Amino acid sequence: MTRDGIRLHQASDFAGMHKAGNLAARILDEIAEHVYPGQTTEEIDRIITDKVAAAGAQSATIGYRGYQHASCISVNHVVCHGIPGPKTLKPGDILNIDVTVIVDGWFGDTSRMYVAGVMPRRAERLIQVTHDALMLGIEAVRPGNTFGDIGHAIQSYVESQRMSVVRDFCGHGLGRVFHAPPNVLHYGRPGQGPRLEEGMFFTIEPMVNLGRPETKVLADDWTAVTRDKSLSAQFEHSIGVTASGVDIFTLSPAGVFHPMW
Repeated sequence: MTRDGIRLHQASDFAGMHKAGNLAARILDEIAEHVYPGQTTEEIDRIITDKVAAAGAQSATIGYRGYQHASCISVNHVVCHGIPGPKTLKPGDILNIDVTVIVDGWFGDTSRMYVAGVMPRRAERLIQVTHDALMLGIEAVRPGNTFGDIGHAIQSYVESQRMSVVRDFCGHGLGRVFHAPPNVLHYGRPGQGPRLEEGMFFTIEPMVNLGRPETKVLADDWTAVTRDKSLSAQFEHSIGVTASGVDIFTLSPAGVFHPMW
């Protein structure tokens, strides 16, 4: 069954999403000890690849539109879709690690922020605002609200902190597919867009810049960076709409979703 082109899942489908989401979140818990100055992002990705295989799961990103890695790792002014490579992390670098796994046909998609060494103060504030913006967006999820309510909750908070929300990328529906309707914008007006209904599954994944919101994609056709070279941060959860509110599929099993935790 669909509404406004958005699939409405059954109550039994929530268990499958929890299983996939839990694995993705557990891998991100376990990768934290491997993020430090001198480490390479390709080594982090290799460890993630091994963890996905060891769990008997499948990476959703290896082979997706020609992509060849089990994660996207976006460092400093890279907004999203950073490709793992041989460059080493420097003290104070911040990075988003994004992992999507397939478990029994269900897709678990999540990302969070990490820091190599000691976190600079301005990066700490950016990461805190981005995390809080995600959680405010999630708080707006309940039947009868709209996708515009989610976007407005994120945008109004971020801009009140004198930061900007990236417009060029958004969240998405998922379930037994990687990407599906709707596009989940991280900006908007209250009451606009499709209404939320029980059984909708989608990601909320705001990207927040210390500077302006504009981005550009590099020649590799994947890596998106801030045009003004300002720092960028992102957090992502996969969620489902319940009869009374929201179910987060990608909660950290160890309670360490936020790097300051």
